[in-house]
Amino acid sequence: MIRIQVPATSANLGSGFDSLGIALNLYNQIWMEESDSVDISSRDDVVIPTDESNLIFWAAKQVYEKCGRKLPGLKIIQLNNIPMARGLGSSSACIVSGILGANRLLGSPLAQKDLIDLAAQIEGHPDNTTPAIVGGLAASAIEAGRVYTVSVPVSDKIRFALFIPPFELKTEKARSVLPEQYSRSDAVYNLSRSALMAASLFSGKLENLRVAVQDKIHQPYRSSLIDDLDSVFRLSYELGSLGTYVSGAGPTIISMIDADDTDNFAKYAGNHLEEKGIEGWQIKVLNADSQGAQISIE
Repeated sequence: MIRIQVPATSANLGSGFDSLGIALNLYNQIWMEESDSVDISSRDDVVIPTDESNLIFWAAKQVYEKCGRKLPGLKIIQLNNIPMARGLGSSSACIVSGILGANRLLGSPLAQKDLIDLAAQIEGHPDNTTPAIVGGLAASAIEAGRVYTVSVPVSDKIRFALFIPPFELKTEKARSVLPEQYSRSDAVYNLSRSALMAASLFSGKLENLRVAVQDKIHQPYRSSLIDDLDSVFRLSYELGSLGTYVSGAGPTIISMIDADDTDNFAKYAGNHLEEKGIEGWQIKVLNADSQGAQISIE
C-alpha cells in the first residue's frame, strides 16, 4: 500500500485570482492500493463518498484511462485534516492524491508536468492543484491545455494565520456572484498587485504585502457571502496583519503575519473574536510547505 501526503493550499492571495497559490503545512493523508473492488473508508469522522463518485477514486480512474489501463478497483483510506469547502484546497487535495497515487501504482508512466496538466484539467484551474503538487508559491497560467508554472520558496519571515469559520461556502456559489467582465482599470489594478505579491513573498519584503493583497476582481463580490468578514479583516489589521485576504473562494480568511509575532497574534485573535461575539471560528498558524505532495510505501 502506498501513502500519499498532500498539503492544503490557499489560492488567489487576494490579487492573484486563478493564478497564484501557495501550499501550507496542513496535510491530508491517503492510503491506496489496487483491489478487485471499490473499498473506501475514512480514519476520521468526516463523511466521504464510499463509491465510485469519491473524488480520489474518480481522479485515479482518469489516470488509468489516460494510460490505457482498466481499473478493477481500489482500496482507499482517507485521513482528512484539510477542512472541506473552506477555501483551503480540499477538493484539489483529493484530485492530486488520486492522480499521483494512480500514477505510482502504474509504475509512474506520467511525468510531473503531465500530472500538473491533468490536475488542472480536472479542477478547471491550476491555482490550487499546482502548489499541492510542487509546493511553495506557484504562479501558473494555462495555454492550449498546458499549465506553465514557476514555484518559488516563501520567505521564512512570513507565517499564515488562518481564520476558519464554522460554515462552508461552495466554490460554485462563490463563482456565481462574479461579473462576466471587468474594466481595464480593475484588471491593471490586480495585475500590478499580483506581480508585487509573488515578488514580495519570495523576497520577504513584508511592507509590500498590505498593498499586494488588494483586489477588485473577486473579494468585493464575495464579501457578502462570508458572515463577519469585515470584522475579521478589521481585527486582523488591528493585531498587526501584514496583509489579509479571502483564501480561495472562501470562507476562510488568511492573515500573513511576521514570523516573530506568531504566538501573540493567535492568542489575541482568539480572545478578540470571543469578545466581539464571533463564535465557532478556529485559528491555525501555518508555515508554507516547500515540498508539495509526497508518496511513500507502507
